[in-house]
Amino acid sequence: MHLVQILLPRADNTGRPFDREDFDRLKEELAASFEGVTAYLQAPAEGLWRDGGRTGNDDIVVFEVMTKEIDLSDWRSRRSELERRFRQDKVIIRYLLIALV
Repeated sequence: MHLVQILLPRADNTGRPFDREDFDRLKEELAASFEGVTAYLQAPAEGLWRDGGRTGNDDIVVFEVMTKEIDLSDWRSRRSELERRFRQDKVIIRYLLIALV
């Protein structure tokens, strides 16, 4: 079993917040493709990153799905689409091998 996490900023690069509907749409898409989705939207995490000599930060939300198989081609396509929709240079999608108790 794999846990896939999608990290998205709460606002675009100009500081304009995304609408709740943008996140709800993604939640519905993931729920339709997988057996379920968990969305951490209410208490955003803080992300800090460095780009050359510049340090940036974002409030982020996290979406998680569990899946037996990882289709990297599909996830790369999803990442490209999310980068377009959320106006980001790079969206982080990561997966971890997990075991259920």
